[in-house]
Amino acid sequence: MSRSLQRHLARKLGGAITLLGLIAALASFAQSYGEAREFQDDMLHQIAVLSARHVPDLTAADTAISDPESRVQVFHSPGGKVPTWMSGELSPGFHTLAGTDGNMRVYVHRTTHGQRTIVAQSTDARDEIAWNSAFRTLIPLLLLPLLVWLIVRILRDEFAPVARLTTRLDEQAADRPAPVGEEDVPSEILPFVQAINRLLGRVGDLMQQQRRFIADAAHELRSPLTALSLQVQNLRQIDSPDEMHARIEPLRDGVERARQLTEQLLGLARSQAGMDNETMVDVSDLARQLLAELHPRAEAAGIDLGLEEKGRFSLRVAPESLRLIVSNALDNALKYTPAGGSVTLRLDRDGGSALIEVIDTGPGILETECDRVFDPFYRIQGTQGVGSGLGLSIAREAAARNGGTVTLRSGAGGVGLVFSYRQDL
Repeated sequence: MSRSLQRHLARKLGGAITLLGLIAALASFAQSYGEAREFQDDMLHQIAVLSARHVPDLTAADTAISDPESRVQVFHSPGGKVPTWMSGELSPGFHTLAGTDGNMRVYVHRTTHGQRTIVAQSTDARDEIAWNSAFRTLIPLLLLPLLVWLIVRILRDEFAPVARLTTRLDEQAADRPAPVGEEDVPSEILPFVQAINRLLGRVGDLMQQQRRFIADAAHELRSPLTALSLQVQNLRQIDSPDEMHARIEPLRDGVERARQLTEQLLGLARSQAGMDNETMVDVSDLARQLLAELHPRAEAAGIDLGLEEKGRFSLRVAPESLRLIVSNALDNALKYTPAGGSVTLRLDRDGGSALIEVIDTGPGILETECDRVFDPFYRIQGTQGVGSGLGLSIAREAAARNGGTVTLRSGAGGVGLVFSYRQDL
Protein backbone atom coordinates (compact mmCIF):
# COMPACT_ATOMS: atom_id res chain seq x y z
CA MET A 1 0.00 0.00 0.00
CA SER A 2 1.20 3.51 -0.79
CA ARG A 3 1.94 5.81 2.10
CA SER A 4 -0.25 8.87 2.58
CA LEU A 5 1.95 11.92 3.08
CA GLN A 6 -0.97 13.85 4.58
CA ARG A 7 -1.74 11.16 7.18
CA HIS A 8 1.95 10.68 7.86
CA LEU A 9 2.47 14.38 8.54
CA ALA A 10 -0.68 14.54 10.67
CA ARG A 11 0.49 11.61 12.80
CA LYS A 12 4.02 12.93 13.14
CA LEU A 13 3.02 16.51 13.93
CA GLY A 14 0.14 15.48 16.20
CA GLY A 15 2.33 13.00 18.05
CA ALA A 16 5.20 15.48 18.41
CA ILE A 17 2.91 18.25 19.70
CA THR A 18 1.16 15.87 22.11
CA LEU A 19 4.44 14.51 23.45
CA LEU A 20 5.98 17.97 23.85
CA GLY A 21 2.75 19.24 25.44
CA LEU A 22 2.77 16.41 27.96
CA ILE A 23 6.43 16.97 28.79
CA ALA A 24 5.87 20.71 29.19
CA ALA A 25 2.78 20.13 31.33
CA LEU A 26 4.55 17.66 33.61
CA ALA A 27 7.53 19.98 33.95
CA SER A 28 5.21 22.91 34.71
CA PHE A 29 3.28 20.79 37.21
CA ALA A 30 6.44 19.71 39.03
CA GLN A 31 7.77 23.26 39.10
CA SER A 32 4.46 24.70 40.34
CA TYR A 33 4.16 21.98 42.97
CA GLY A 34 7.64 22.70 44.26
CA GLU A 35 7.11 26.46 44.24
CA ALA A 36 3.82 26.04 46.18
CA ARG A 37 5.63 24.10 48.87
CA GLU A 38 8.40 26.68 49.02
CA PHE A 39 5.78 29.43 49.24
CA GLN A 40 4.18 27.70 52.23
CA ASP A 41 7.58 27.42 53.92
CA ASP A 42 8.04 31.16 53.36
CA MET A 43 4.58 31.72 54.80
CA LEU A 44 5.48 29.79 57.97
CA HIS A 45 8.62 31.85 58.30
CA GLN A 46 6.76 35.15 57.87
CA ILE A 47 4.07 34.13 60.38
CA ALA A 48 6.72 33.19 62.94
CA VAL A 49 8.55 36.53 62.56
CA LEU A 50 5.37 38.62 62.72
CA SER A 51 4.01 36.65 65.66
CA ALA A 52 7.23 37.10 67.60
CA ARG A 53 7.11 40.86 67.06
CA HIS A 54 3.55 41.12 68.40
CA VAL A 55 4.22 38.98 71.50
CA PRO A 56 7.40 40.46 73.01
CA ASP A 57 6.88 39.20 76.56
CA LEU A 58 5.72 35.61 76.92
CA THR A 59 4.82 35.27 80.61
CA ALA A 60 1.25 34.14 80.34
CA ALA A 61 0.37 30.64 81.30
CA ASP A 62 -1.04 29.85 77.84
CA THR A 63 -0.20 31.83 74.73
CA ALA A 64 -0.81 29.15 72.14
CA ILE A 65 -3.17 29.70 69.23
CA SER A 66 -5.46 26.72 69.51
CA ASP A 67 -8.12 27.26 66.85
CA PRO A 68 -9.06 23.71 65.67
CA GLU A 69 -10.13 25.05 62.22
CA SER A 70 -6.85 26.82 61.64
CA ARG A 71 -4.48 25.26 59.11
CA VAL A 72 -1.56 27.00 60.81
CA GLN A 73 -0.82 26.69 64.53
CA VAL A 74 1.43 29.12 66.43
CA PHE A 75 3.06 28.36 69.77
CA HIS A 76 5.33 30.45 72.02
CA SER A 77 7.92 29.09 74.39
CA PRO A 78 8.73 29.44 77.16
CA GLY A 79 5.52 30.47 78.77
CA GLY A 80 3.14 28.91 76.28
CA LYS A 81 1.55 25.52 76.05
CA VAL A 82 3.39 23.33 73.55
CA PRO A 83 1.99 20.00 72.23
CA THR A 84 3.56 16.83 73.54
CA TRP A 85 4.72 15.79 70.06
CA MET A 86 6.77 19.00 69.99
CA SER A 87 8.58 18.26 73.26
CA GLY A 88 12.29 18.61 73.35
CA GLU A 89 14.64 21.36 72.27
CA LEU A 90 14.14 22.22 68.61
CA SER A 91 16.80 24.16 66.81
CA PRO A 92 15.77 27.21 64.80
CA GLY A 93 14.66 26.40 61.22
CA PHE A 94 12.37 23.93 59.52
CA HIS A 95 11.49 20.47 60.82
CA THR A 96 9.10 17.70 59.85
CA LEU A 97 7.65 15.98 62.92
CA ALA A 98 5.13 13.25 63.54
CA GLY A 99 2.07 14.78 65.18
CA THR A 100 -1.08 13.30 66.65
CA ASP A 101 -3.02 13.73 63.37
CA GLY A 102 -0.20 13.08 60.94
CA ASN A 103 3.07 14.64 59.97
CA MET A 104 3.58 18.33 60.72
CA ARG A 105 5.81 20.89 59.05
CA VAL A 106 7.35 23.04 61.80
CA TYR A 107 9.33 26.26 61.72
CA VAL A 108 11.14 27.46 64.88
CA HIS A 109 12.06 31.13 65.24
CA ARG A 110 14.29 32.25 68.14
CA THR A 111 14.36 35.88 69.26
CA THR A 112 17.28 37.78 70.76
CA HIS A 113 15.74 37.31 74.25
CA GLY A 114 15.95 33.51 73.97
CA GLN A 115 12.24 33.13 73.33
CA ARG A 116 10.92 30.82 70.61
CA THR A 117 7.99 31.14 68.24
CA ILE A 118 6.93 27.85 66.68
CA VAL A 119 4.64 27.71 63.63
CA ALA A 120 3.26 24.31 62.57
CA GLN A 121 1.20 23.14 59.60
CA SER A 122 -0.10 19.71 58.66
CA THR A 123 1.79 18.21 55.70
CA ASP A 124 -1.49 16.84 54.33
CA ALA A 125 -2.88 20.37 54.18
CA ARG A 126 0.33 21.61 52.58
CA ASP A 127 0.22 18.86 49.95
CA GLU A 128 -3.44 19.59 49.20
CA ILE A 129 -2.73 23.28 48.69
CA ALA A 130 0.35 22.56 46.55
CA TRP A 131 -1.53 19.96 44.48
CA ASN A 132 -4.49 22.27 43.85
CA SER A 133 -2.15 25.06 42.85
CA ALA A 134 -0.08 22.88 40.49
CA PHE A 135 -3.11 21.10 39.00
CA ARG A 136 -4.27 24.33 37.37
CA THR A 137 -1.18 24.22 35.13
CA LEU A 138 -2.55 21.04 33.50
CA ILE A 139 -5.68 22.79 32.20
CA PRO A 140 -4.02 23.69 28.82
CA LEU A 141 -3.69 19.93 28.14
CA LEU A 142 -7.42 19.94 27.47
CA LEU A 143 -6.66 21.94 24.29
CA LEU A 144 -4.36 19.26 22.81
CA PRO A 145 -7.18 17.33 21.04
CA LEU A 146 -8.38 20.59 19.51
CA LEU A 147 -4.83 21.40 18.40
CA VAL A 148 -4.43 17.97 16.76
CA TRP A 149 -7.77 18.41 14.97
CA LEU A 150 -6.65 21.82 13.70
CA ILE A 151 -3.42 20.28 12.37
CA VAL A 152 -5.34 17.62 10.46
CA ARG A 153 -7.75 20.20 9.06
CA ILE A 154 -4.96 22.58 8.01
CA LEU A 155 -3.01 19.78 6.30
CA ARG A 156 -6.15 18.68 4.46
CA ASP A 157 -6.77 22.23 3.21
CA GLU A 158 -3.12 22.67 2.19
CA PHE A 159 -3.11 19.39 0.25
CA ALA A 160 -6.33 20.24 -1.56
CA PRO A 161 -4.46 21.77 -4.58
CA VAL A 162 -2.64 18.45 -5.02
CA ALA A 163 -5.97 16.60 -5.17
CA ARG A 164 -7.29 19.11 -7.72
CA LEU A 165 -4.11 18.67 -9.76
CA THR A 166 -4.63 14.91 -9.73
CA THR A 167 -8.18 15.38 -10.97
CA ARG A 168 -7.01 17.59 -13.85
CA LEU A 169 -4.42 14.99 -14.86
CA ASP A 170 -7.00 12.17 -14.74
CA GLU A 171 -9.40 14.14 -16.93
CA GLN A 172 -6.89 14.50 -19.78
CA ALA A 173 -7.27 12.50 -22.97
CA ALA A 174 -4.74 9.68 -23.14
CA ASP A 175 -3.82 10.40 -26.78
CA ARG A 176 -3.44 14.18 -26.37
CA PRO A 177 -1.66 14.99 -23.08
CA ALA A 178 -1.43 18.69 -22.27
CA PRO A 179 0.52 20.56 -19.56
CA VAL A 180 -1.46 21.31 -16.40
CA GLY A 181 -1.85 24.81 -15.03
CA GLU A 182 0.61 26.06 -12.40
CA GLU A 183 -1.44 28.92 -10.94
CA ASP A 184 -2.82 26.96 -7.96
CA VAL A 185 0.23 24.84 -7.17
CA PRO A 186 2.24 25.25 -3.91
CA SER A 187 5.81 26.39 -4.47
CA GLU A 188 7.16 23.24 -2.76
CA ILE A 189 5.76 20.95 -5.46
CA LEU A 190 5.94 23.43 -8.34
CA PRO A 191 9.27 21.96 -9.65
CA PHE A 192 7.66 18.51 -9.62
CA VAL A 193 4.64 19.78 -11.56
CA GLN A 194 6.94 21.55 -14.02
CA ALA A 195 8.85 18.29 -14.52
CA ILE A 196 5.53 16.51 -15.19
CA ASN A 197 4.61 19.19 -17.73
CA ARG A 198 7.96 18.76 -19.48
CA LEU A 199 7.41 15.00 -19.53
CA LEU A 200 3.90 15.46 -20.94
CA GLY A 201 5.37 17.71 -23.60
CA ARG A 202 7.91 15.06 -24.58
CA VAL A 203 5.20 12.38 -24.58
CA GLY A 204 3.04 14.59 -26.80
CA ASP A 205 5.93 15.12 -29.22
CA LEU A 206 6.64 11.40 -29.25
CA MET A 207 3.01 10.56 -29.95
CA GLN A 208 2.96 13.14 -32.75
CA GLN A 209 6.08 11.55 -34.23
CA GLN A 210 4.50 8.11 -33.96
CA ARG A 211 1.35 9.30 -35.71
CA ARG A 212 3.45 10.84 -38.46
CA PHE A 213 5.58 7.70 -38.65
CA ILE A 214 2.53 5.45 -38.98
CA ALA A 215 1.12 7.66 -41.72
CA ASP A 216 4.45 7.70 -43.59
CA ALA A 217 4.95 3.96 -43.13
CA ALA A 218 1.47 3.25 -44.46
CA HIS A 219 2.22 5.42 -47.49
CA GLU A 220 5.62 3.79 -48.08
CA LEU A 221 4.23 0.29 -47.80
CA ARG A 222 1.21 1.02 -49.95
CA SER A 223 3.28 2.01 -52.98
CA PRO A 224 5.46 -1.14 -53.33
CA LEU A 225 2.59 -3.44 -52.42
CA THR A 226 0.37 -1.82 -55.04
CA ALA A 227 3.17 -2.13 -57.59
CA LEU A 228 3.68 -5.80 -56.72
CA SER A 229 -0.02 -6.47 -57.13
CA LEU A 230 -0.03 -4.87 -60.59
CA GLN A 231 3.09 -6.76 -61.65
CA VAL A 232 1.58 -10.07 -60.58
CA GLN A 233 -1.57 -9.30 -62.59
CA ASN A 234 0.56 -8.48 -65.63
CA LEU A 235 2.38 -11.81 -65.35
CA ARG A 236 -0.90 -13.64 -65.89
CA GLN A 237 -1.27 -12.04 -69.31
CA ILE A 238 2.22 -12.99 -70.58
CA ASP A 239 2.69 -16.04 -72.79
CA SER A 240 6.32 -15.61 -73.83
CA PRO A 241 8.97 -16.99 -71.41
CA ASP A 242 11.41 -14.24 -72.38
CA GLU A 243 8.91 -11.53 -71.66
CA MET A 244 7.97 -13.22 -68.38
CA HIS A 245 11.65 -13.29 -67.39
CA ALA A 246 11.92 -9.59 -68.13
CA ARG A 247 8.85 -8.87 -65.98
CA ILE A 248 10.13 -11.01 -63.08
CA GLU A 249 13.18 -8.79 -62.51
CA PRO A 250 11.11 -5.67 -61.54
CA LEU A 251 8.91 -7.93 -59.42
CA ARG A 252 11.97 -9.27 -57.61
CA ASP A 253 13.24 -5.71 -57.01
CA GLY A 254 9.85 -4.73 -55.61
CA VAL A 255 9.79 -7.72 -53.29
CA GLU A 256 13.31 -6.90 -52.10
CA ARG A 257 12.40 -3.27 -51.47
CA ALA A 258 9.31 -4.31 -49.49
CA ARG A 259 11.39 -6.78 -47.48
CA GLN A 260 14.04 -4.18 -46.65
CA LEU A 261 11.41 -1.63 -45.75
CA THR A 262 9.64 -4.10 -43.44
CA GLU A 263 12.90 -5.05 -41.73
CA GLN A 264 13.80 -1.40 -41.22
CA LEU A 265 10.37 -0.61 -39.83
CA LEU A 266 10.66 -3.51 -37.38
CA GLY A 267 14.18 -2.42 -36.46
CA LEU A 268 13.04 1.15 -35.81
CA ALA A 269 10.09 -0.04 -33.71
CA ARG A 270 12.36 -2.34 -31.71
CA SER A 271 14.85 0.46 -31.14
CA GLN A 272 12.14 2.90 -30.01
CA ALA A 273 10.70 0.31 -27.63
CA GLY A 274 14.10 -0.25 -26.02
CA MET A 275 13.64 -4.03 -25.97
CA ASP A 276 17.36 -4.91 -25.88
CA ASN A 277 19.28 -5.17 -22.61
CA GLU A 278 22.61 -3.39 -22.32
CA THR A 279 25.81 -5.40 -22.04
CA MET A 280 29.51 -5.01 -22.80
CA VAL A 281 30.12 -5.40 -26.54
CA ASP A 282 33.56 -5.84 -28.11
CA VAL A 283 33.28 -3.36 -30.97
CA SER A 284 36.23 -4.86 -32.87
CA ASP A 285 34.56 -8.27 -33.00
CA LEU A 286 31.25 -6.71 -34.10
CA ALA A 287 33.01 -4.73 -36.84
CA ARG A 288 34.70 -7.83 -38.23
CA GLN A 289 31.40 -9.75 -38.23
CA LEU A 290 29.65 -7.02 -40.20
CA LEU A 291 32.50 -6.69 -42.70
CA ALA A 292 32.49 -10.45 -43.24
CA GLU A 293 28.74 -10.37 -43.95
CA LEU A 294 28.98 -7.44 -46.38
CA HIS A 295 32.21 -8.42 -48.14
CA PRO A 296 30.52 -10.47 -50.90
CA ARG A 297 28.23 -7.56 -51.70
CA ALA A 298 31.13 -5.10 -51.80
CA GLU A 299 33.19 -7.44 -53.97
CA ALA A 300 30.30 -7.87 -56.39
CA ALA A 301 29.93 -4.08 -56.65
CA GLY A 302 33.67 -3.52 -57.14
CA ILE A 303 34.05 -1.59 -53.86
CA ASP A 304 37.07 -1.83 -51.57
CA LEU A 305 35.65 -2.57 -48.07
CA GLY A 306 38.13 -2.43 -45.20
CA LEU A 307 38.71 -1.88 -41.47
CA GLU A 308 40.96 0.75 -39.90
CA GLU A 309 41.36 0.03 -36.18
CA LYS A 310 43.27 2.65 -34.19
CA GLY A 311 42.17 1.38 -30.78
CA ARG A 312 40.40 -1.69 -29.48
CA PHE A 313 37.56 -0.99 -27.02
CA SER A 314 34.26 -2.26 -25.67
CA LEU A 315 31.02 -0.35 -25.09
CA ARG A 316 28.08 -0.91 -22.73
CA VAL A 317 25.21 -0.85 -25.21
CA ALA A 318 22.27 -2.87 -26.44
CA PRO A 319 24.04 -5.20 -28.93
CA GLU A 320 21.29 -5.14 -31.56
CA SER A 321 21.04 -1.34 -31.50
CA LEU A 322 24.81 -0.93 -32.04
CA ARG A 323 24.61 -3.47 -34.84
CA LEU A 324 21.76 -1.46 -36.41
CA ILE A 325 23.78 1.76 -36.26
CA VAL A 326 26.90 0.38 -37.92
CA SER A 327 25.15 -1.90 -40.42
CA ASN A 328 22.85 0.90 -41.64
CA ALA A 329 25.84 3.20 -42.09
CA LEU A 330 27.74 0.52 -44.04
CA ASP A 331 24.64 -0.32 -46.10
CA ASN A 332 24.18 3.31 -47.15
CA ALA A 333 27.87 3.67 -47.96
CA LEU A 334 27.89 0.56 -50.17
CA LYS A 335 24.63 1.58 -51.80
CA TYR A 336 25.81 5.00 -52.98
CA THR A 337 29.55 4.41 -53.53
CA PRO A 338 30.29 3.76 -57.22
CA ALA A 339 32.39 0.86 -58.51
CA GLY A 340 36.08 1.40 -57.91
CA GLY A 341 35.41 3.38 -54.74
CA SER A 342 36.13 2.47 -51.14
CA VAL A 343 34.28 2.14 -47.85
CA THR A 344 36.29 2.16 -44.61
CA LEU A 345 35.08 1.30 -41.13
CA ARG A 346 37.30 3.17 -38.65
CA LEU A 347 37.48 2.48 -34.90
CA ASP A 348 39.21 5.11 -32.76
CA ARG A 349 39.34 6.73 -29.31
CA ASP A 350 38.86 10.45 -28.87
CA GLY A 351 39.65 11.39 -25.29
CA GLY A 352 37.08 9.64 -23.10
CA SER A 353 34.84 8.76 -26.04
CA ALA A 354 34.66 5.89 -28.50
CA LEU A 355 34.45 6.89 -32.15
CA ILE A 356 33.05 4.66 -34.90
CA GLU A 357 33.23 6.11 -38.42
CA VAL A 358 32.15 4.87 -41.84
CA ILE A 359 34.02 6.72 -44.59
CA ASP A 360 33.06 6.35 -48.24
CA THR A 361 34.09 7.90 -51.57
CA GLY A 362 30.58 8.31 -52.88
CA PRO A 363 28.88 11.49 -54.09
CA GLY A 364 28.28 12.78 -50.55
CA ILE A 365 25.51 15.22 -49.62
CA LEU A 366 25.22 18.95 -49.17
CA GLU A 367 25.89 20.44 -45.72
CA THR A 368 22.32 21.79 -45.67
CA GLU A 369 20.99 18.23 -45.99
CA CYS A 370 23.10 16.67 -43.21
CA ASP A 371 20.39 17.14 -40.57
CA ARG A 372 17.38 16.63 -42.80
CA VAL A 373 18.43 13.15 -43.97
CA PHE A 374 17.89 11.84 -40.42
CA ASP A 375 14.12 12.40 -40.73
CA PRO A 376 12.13 9.20 -41.38
CA PHE A 377 11.36 8.50 -45.09
CA TYR A 378 13.28 11.56 -46.28
CA ARG A 379 15.33 11.04 -49.42
CA ILE A 380 17.39 13.61 -51.27
CA GLN A 381 15.91 14.60 -54.63
CA GLY A 382 17.53 12.75 -57.48
CA THR A 383 18.89 9.93 -55.30
CA GLN A 384 19.37 6.75 -57.30
CA GLY A 385 18.96 3.22 -55.99
CA VAL A 386 16.45 1.38 -53.88
CA GLY A 387 15.85 2.87 -50.45
CA SER A 388 13.17 3.97 -48.04
CA GLY A 389 14.85 6.81 -46.16
CA LEU A 390 14.74 4.97 -42.84
CA GLY A 391 18.34 3.83 -42.35
CA LEU A 392 19.74 7.04 -40.86
CA SER A 393 16.60 7.63 -38.81
CA ILE A 394 17.00 4.17 -37.27
CA ALA A 395 20.68 4.85 -36.58
CA ARG A 396 19.92 8.14 -34.81
CA GLU A 397 17.13 6.57 -32.72
CA ALA A 398 19.34 3.66 -31.68
CA ALA A 399 22.23 6.02 -30.87
CA ALA A 400 20.02 8.12 -28.62
CA ARG A 401 18.91 4.96 -26.77
CA ASN A 402 22.56 4.11 -26.11
CA GLY A 403 23.45 7.62 -24.96
CA GLY A 404 25.50 8.35 -28.07
CA THR A 405 25.23 10.71 -31.04
CA VAL A 406 25.48 10.33 -34.82
CA THR A 407 26.60 13.02 -37.25
CA LEU A 408 27.37 13.38 -40.96
CA ARG A 409 30.07 15.46 -42.59
CA SER A 410 31.86 15.67 -45.90
CA GLY A 411 35.00 13.60 -46.39
CA ALA A 412 38.56 14.84 -46.82
CA GLY A 413 38.80 17.32 -49.67
CA GLY A 414 35.01 17.36 -49.98
CA VAL A 415 34.97 13.83 -51.39
CA GLY A 416 32.47 11.32 -50.09
CA LEU A 417 30.71 11.25 -46.74
CA VAL A 418 31.77 10.45 -43.16
CA PHE A 419 29.23 8.89 -40.81
CA SER A 420 30.31 9.23 -37.14
CA TYR A 421 28.97 7.57 -34.01
CA ARG A 422 30.34 8.83 -30.70
CA GLN A 423 29.69 7.43 -27.22
CA ASP A 424 31.37 7.86 -23.86
CA LEU A 425 33.50 4.93 -22.78
